[in-house]
Amino acid sequence: GWRLDGLKKGTLVVIPARLESTRLPRKPLLNIHGFPMIYWVAHRIKLAGIEDYVVATDSIEIMTVCSNYDIPAIMTSNKCKNGTERVAEVALLMPYEYYCNVQGDEPFIDKSSLEPLIAVFKNDTDHIIDLASLKVKLTDVGEISNPNNVKVITDCNDFALYFSRHPIPYQRTLETHVNYFKHVGIYAFRKQALLDFATMPITPLEASEKIECIRFLEYGKRIKMVETFSKIIGIDTPEDLEKAKQIVK
Repeated sequence: GWRLDGLKKGTLVVIPARLESTRLPRKPLLNIHGFPMIYWVAHRIKLAGIEDYVVATDSIEIMTVCSNYDIPAIMTSNKCKNGTERVAEVALLMPYEYYCNVQGDEPFIDKSSLEPLIAVFKNDTDHIIDLASLKVKLTDVGEISNPNNVKVITDCNDFALYFSRHPIPYQRTLETHVNYFKHVGIYAFRKQALLDFATMPITPLEASEKIECIRFLEYGKRIKMVETFSKIIGIDTPEDLEKAKQIVK
């Protein structure tokens, strides 16, 4: 159904995908047990019962692969600097109330993670949430100290206070109980927050940490964090790819 302001009700899941990747070239098309990675991401989204989804890419090759597997796809600009900008471009072409960004390297995304994330806006009757994202508890010391794992701290209502590659919060005494949470880069956006991002210049803390969602915080946007208990594995390295092949097998 459509609203009076021309927006289609509900959420569009967008899968931004590009071929260029410094650590893992041609990542969306890498083979995992006979199928390209982008197929597995779309397959998992369909398994979650989501009908409104689309791959957003600047690659004719990815478009062709999507066509071969009957995956809806749309061409976007090659000037997009990151996945969020690519989703924002889709928002100008496909008018929905909300958008969910699932990266093209998340072949294990599942319903138990997507459903509560998308439901955030249904429960936001006061319209105070600009975007939402996922977090998962970390217990391994090595995982907590690893700068590749972005950590997030929240207030008492699970709104993000800050994201960092450094372990936060700092545990000054061992008597203090501290929970550490990893940020999982899957987002749900209110449309206006998404469009605002595309026009907001990079901010100092974002530039320092190399974490794009900090830009939202620096401009005063409110990010609701949703804890997930699923094992979500993003594919960033050859080692991650091998791990994914074993899981699928």
